[in-house]
Amino acid sequence: MPVWGPDNEGDAMKGQGIVSTSKKLSVPALNGEQSLNRYLAEIKKFPILKPEQEYMLAKRYQEHEDSEAAAQLVTSHLRLVAKIAMGYRGYGLPVSDLISEGNVGLMQGVKKFEPDRGFRLATYAMWWIKASIQEFILRSWSLVKMGTTAAQKKLFFNLRRMKKELEAYEDADLHPDDVAKIATTLGVAEQEVINMNRRMMMGGDGSLNVSMRNGEEGAGEWQDWLKDDRPLQDETTAEAEEAMVRHEMLVEAMDSLNEREKHILTERRLTDDPQTLEELSQVYDVSRERIRQIEVRAFEKLQKAMQRIAGERLLPAPVAG
Repeated sequence: MPVWGPDNEGDAMKGQGIVSTSKKLSVPALNGEQSLNRYLAEIKKFPILKPEQEYMLAKRYQEHEDSEAAAQLVTSHLRLVAKIAMGYRGYGLPVSDLISEGNVGLMQGVKKFEPDRGFRLATYAMWWIKASIQEFILRSWSLVKMGTTAAQKKLFFNLRRMKKELEAYEDADLHPDDVAKIATTLGVAEQEVINMNRRMMMGGDGSLNVSMRNGEEGAGEWQDWLKDDRPLQDETTAEAEEAMVRHEMLVEAMDSLNEREKHILTERRLTDDPQTLEELSQVYDVSRERIRQIEVRAFEKLQKAMQRIAGERLLPAPVAG
């Protein structure tokens, strides 16, 4: 695992094919949990790039392999990595390791970023950051090594959230009704929900009152990071642009359908008040079963078109969950 620091910045980024020996930008070191507070304070000093600045830097790296430009792109997004990594701190792994893995994903995102496609680096790199952190968790958490299918990954990364929504806080087996609801929502077998819940309970959780500096007086606690009243600017931008990109892909994919398929699919799945099969069957003077068949066929065509468009845009496939 590469460690960020002035003396080995070149080695860390060279391993990702990005930076060789540039020393103009000093990246703060992250050498374990004791230096985490200092690291988080240091990365706030790097300015957030304006769209035109980001575009020019990305073009410099893409066309000339300018290592300094790549380093500026990376350092301006270190706060995004830290924010995302904090969201995975409930899995019992050191936050410093999660951030380091997220930084590796960020560097991969910078390496493959294509600025002419029209969206910001944060939107694109967020996929790489999350995928890198999630893969690290799955490799490191011994309880999950028993199975890493797509369904188990999805269950692992969503079970905590769903238990919270259902107010199932007790450290015991889930109520059968809760098991059924989680299984239906995530599309997995009920037994898989029961097994995963038991594995995660065995893993245990760390106290939020543990000092971040091994009991040093005046040091902050983990719970200090639970609330942030101000949303991170680059994360907010990334989420908004990701939603915009997905909407554009949906609109483009809808062109693969004929007018009847568009109307039926829209009325059945893309409105707040969907029409029934009976209502649409009266509109087109066909049976309800025929409407259902058209809906299923249209949805399959839409899925294939979305996958094709995503492939053309070279978006990395996100980890399930």
